[in-house]
Amino acid sequence: MFFLIIFLNTQIAPPTNIKVFDTPNDEGGSISIEWRLPKEDCDTLNLIQGYEIYRAEKKEGPFENVGFNIKGKSYYEDKGVKDGKEYFYYVKVVGRDTAKSEVSGPVKSAPQWFNTSRLNVLLVVILFSFIVIWYIERAKKGEKLFIRSIPGLDAIDDAVGRATEMGRPILFSFGLGYITDVVTIAALAVLGKIARKAAEYSTRLLIPNYDPIVMTAAQETVKEAYSEVGRPDLYKEGDITYLTADQFGYAAGVDGIILRERPGAVFWQGYFFAESLILAETGHRVGAIQIAGTVAITQLPFFIAACDYTLIGEEMYAASCYLKPEPHMLGSLKGEDLAKAVINIFLIAVVILTTANAFFNLPVLNSIVEKINNWFVVR
Repeated sequence: MFFLIIFLNTQIAPPTNIKVFDTPNDEGGSISIEWRLPKEDCDTLNLIQGYEIYRAEKKEGPFENVGFNIKGKSYYEDKGVKDGKEYFYYVKVVGRDTAKSEVSGPVKSAPQWFNTSRLNVLLVVILFSFIVIWYIERAKKGEKLFIRSIPGLDAIDDAVGRATEMGRPILFSFGLGYITDVVTIAALAVLGKIARKAAEYSTRLLIPNYDPIVMTAAQETVKEAYSEVGRPDLYKEGDITYLTADQFGYAAGVDGIILRERPGAVFWQGYFFAESLILAETGHRVGAIQIAGTVAITQLPFFIAACDYTLIGEEMYAASCYLKPEPHMLGSLKGEDLAKAVINIFLIAVVILTTANAFFNLPVLNSIVEKINNWFVVR
């Protein structure tokens, strides 16, 4: 009976300290509303069910309901406004009784040119750009920049030479990639190197394709390579063919070409799926030297097991620079490597600090870890 009397006599207080402001770091069209929760929001009598947000273009109204928050929530974003237009707001408590706050406003929404919460990204981009430009300028001055050896690319000359000595053709496959795939574009650079060597040695080059657009790009690449070495007469458009866009139909067609033509060297460069081991095993069966390269992580083990050399992941993307080290590409590659090294060092330092903080729980470490989290959190 005593609690019932309290329940009946309790008056719900309205929300106070209403703040309306343009939502920061957004593209516009949004106004934020904040308020202080009444003390009844935290009681156990369930006097409050939630809060209704009302908006008007004039202080005297008319107001319309534009949103609802459940109890315990004191922030709302109104995303149905127009930039540059004035609005007024109040918040109404919904529960056993109703009570509304004072009207707050006017407020206008506007887009922001710069998102201050992404300042960390800007600084990282500036640092990365500086490193890349610095290396490019060094390369332009003729400074010799070190790039670690990539055995798979170094073996291209040996593979083409072996096929020539055996009197057999060379087979090149892009896998199931499309021209929009970055790895396919990288493979075209490798193909250009192979085509130039094949033209120098007068060795036949076979390129069965899964995609007709990739086939066209391959034809142009090979034709240009043959012209560069002064042997355009050796170019045969019929050796660069389109097979089919069916996955295992393509695998069967390539396997048939390998068994009939018995190439001395096979290059698997591009994106591959479940057909990778079928293709590589067929090439191994005819005794061809095989050089594979892909960014498909799930297929790398099969290529490593069945091929003589394998370009792993980013080695494919570095191929064009490795084979033809121009200053812009060389500087970009070195800049990327340094940036990745800096990131790895930073990650190791963060792991060490976080682990030490978990074991020792020192105030200094707590502060450092908290600042790092606040600065590099993805927002």
